[in-house]
Amino acid sequence: MRTFFGMILGALILGIGVYIYDSMSTSSVANGQTAQERRTIVNWDVAANEWEALKTRTKQDWAKLTSQVKS
Repeated sequence: MRTFFGMILGALILGIGVYIYDSMSTSSVANGQTAQERRTIVNWDVAANEWEALKTRTKQDWAKLTSQVKS
């Protein structure tokens, strides 16, 4: 149980760390060459689109599964 909790906690810390790094590297405070040279680690637009697609597909599959159980 501790190992599973540690893996979940580690994934959350990693995700939060990457988000913070990316938000700082693309901040409007950074001007000039520094802002142009630094790139984000994650393409957040693509990640958001994939997350929405996953949620939609999960809802559809769950509806299909529950409708088969009732029949």
